[in-house]
Amino acid sequence: MDYQYILKKSREASRLFSEHDQVDELLKYLADQLEKNTQQLLVANQKDLERMNLSHAKTDRLRLTRERIADITSDMRHVASLPSPLGRILEHRTMPNGLEINKISVPVGVIGVIYESRPNVTFDVFSLCIKSGNACTLKGGSDAQYSNEAAVALIQEALAHHQINAEMITLLPPEREATTALLLAVFVCVKRFSAS
Repeated sequence: MDYQYILKKSREASRLFSEHDQVDELLKYLADQLEKNTQQLLVANQKDLERMNLSHAKTDRLRLTRERIADITSDMRHVASLPSPLGRILEHRTMPNGLEINKISVPVGVIGVIYESRPNVTFDVFSLCIKSGNACTLKGGSDAQYSNEAAVALIQEALAHHQINAEMITLLPPEREATTALLLAVFVCVKRFSAS
């Protein structure tokens, strides 16, 4: 798998993202779609649960229920109700020569997250990232593979419905090579940032 290509597409999506005014409607729409498709997500989650030893400590973290999905939709609607963090003036200074300097909040670009058996994190991270104008690249654990794939499919359908690039969310496969590729991408970005 060409991880560099996948990560590059995610970065391009973040750079082209300009639909900040649609984010709240997108999140409310996604919450509605998740409520309508709860059974679809529960079926995918059950496939993950069937592969796990039910006495394993991760089982409860992995398990989705109608109540937990209702909590996820409530959280998304809450994020939609928050003011946008973008364009806020965080600091303002006027230099002795009259030059005015503003520190303004802007998107980072792409947020990479590695997480284990908590499929709710897929929705949580996406909601916070899109609200702040960022794309997200996710690397979930193999325990939640079917749940995460179903969640990302729902999110990408909602993005497409709002004519937003579906690569604003990317789910890497659960293999260790994907973790290495994501960490390497972070290392390259930090190195470039440090050199500038």
